[in-house]
Amino acid sequence: MSGAPRGMILLSAVVIARDEERFIGDCLDSLRWADETLVVLDARSADRTAEIARGHGAALAVVAFENFSQMRNQALAEARGRWVLFVDADERVPVELAAEVQEVLADESRHSLVGYWVPRRNFIWGRWIRHGGWFPDYQLRLLRRDCARYDVRRAVHEVAQLTGPAGYLRNMLTHINFETVEEFRRRQEAYATFEARTLFASGVRARPHHLILQPLREFRRRYVQFGGWRDGSHGFRLCFYLACYTFVTYLRLWRMQRAASAPTTRSEA
Repeated sequence: MSGAPRGMILLSAVVIARDEERFIGDCLDSLRWADETLVVLDARSADRTAEIARGHGAALAVVAFENFSQMRNQALAEARGRWVLFVDADERVPVELAAEVQEVLADESRHSLVGYWVPRRNFIWGRWIRHGGWFPDYQLRLLRRDCARYDVRRAVHEVAQLTGPAGYLRNMLTHINFETVEEFRRRQEAYATFEARTLFASGVRARPHHLILQPLREFRRRYVQFGGWRDGSHGFRLCFYLACYTFVTYLRLWRMQRAASAPTTRSEA
């Protein structure tokens, strides 16, 4: 890693990780071209992620986890580059995307832009999913560090808030998303809780009909509107599961608001 002072490095590649020893090495191998590689590690991580990251020459920042937005803001504070490229541990940067990132950052005609949306190719259960909203799956990942901030009220599926315009890249991130159905279910369980909390904090309230209509809308959106049916049985199962976890999200939101409105009792002195 370069010993250049803060501000002189053009690009920091940042990976946010927790217990990612299975993926982190290959991820960091795909980032060797960056000026700096920084791994922001969840303090609860209990495997060899930190050891592997150091072995690949990455800088390491250990952070107490609150939510994903907070982790990304911490990464922006820790990184030394003028630009930051966020990559998840289960993602890879192909050489074509690396070359395009270097090209756009060197192009003075693009200097009015402060961020770039990067298309992503998702592999789920061993197959590239091309429909149902999974492709091109643009992610706002290349950011000018001093022009980006994440809203900490958005606990999951966070998107950077920019103080200027953003562009689009052509070449794709590779995302080794869910390798098994059980992994998918575990992740969606966690996302449902985060999403319910985010909805509750933003003032959204569930009604009984939402428990039926919102899952149906999600299934129709992904399976019909976004063409999930084109991915065959994979597409149907994905759309069905996501509809199920939409139900879980609104059920948890319903329970949160009932708990918040329940009268408190005071014990007699």
